[in-house]
Amino acid sequence: MIRIHTFTFNPFQENTYVLYNEQKHCIIVDAGCYFEEEKNQLFNFIQQNNLQPILLLNTHAHLDHVFGLKFLKEKFPNVPFTLHERELPVLHSAPVVSAKYGVPCDVPPTPDYFIDEKSEVKLGDEKIKILFTPGHSPGSLSFYFEEEKFVLSGDALFQQSIGRTDLPGGDFSTLVQSIHDKLFSLPDETQVYSGHGSVTTIGEEKNFNPFVGKNA
Repeated sequence: MIRIHTFTFNPFQENTYVLYNEQKHCIIVDAGCYFEEEKNQLFNFIQQNNLQPILLLNTHAHLDHVFGLKFLKEKFPNVPFTLHERELPVLHSAPVVSAKYGVPCDVPPTPDYFIDEKSEVKLGDEKIKILFTPGHSPGSLSFYFEEEKFVLSGDALFQQSIGRTDLPGGDFSTLVQSIHDKLFSLPDETQVYSGHGSVTTIGEEKNFNPFVGKNA
């Protein structure tokens, strides 16, 4: 069984997820901790629960999702960091973009390797299915846990909303296609853990999402 702990971090109210199993192995998804108290909160949770990080995994590389990567790499230098290769320009632009928002950030670490839909990522015995869901950013990924019946959608799909597409590399029609082809193909009962906001389900979004639902 995989457990999910959600933190809501930084001025952009981004959701950082810690996924862990009974063997105490954990994956940290979209490390957005920005303030010192947020960094301590995340680190203390890992320490107090005797968790062993095995991977720093990112759905995409917008600045609110990468604030905490340098901190975690310093704490856990042997834990690899990965995302889609198309996110590399987005990752490199984070310090410049963050300065424009008035929330300067450290230079994020370089990925140890890249992943795509053909890659194998596992947490214990559970294989994580990687879904390529661009549109919000050029290399956005979603992570589907079939046995546990949930998906981490990053900023592709939110509760009754979708990710913005006005940032560099964003494209509305691409995002809509990604949602319909990749996310809406999942079972209706699949829980959706988004990059911002509350948990929803695929069925709820098919029916009620004003941007991509049946009445859009």
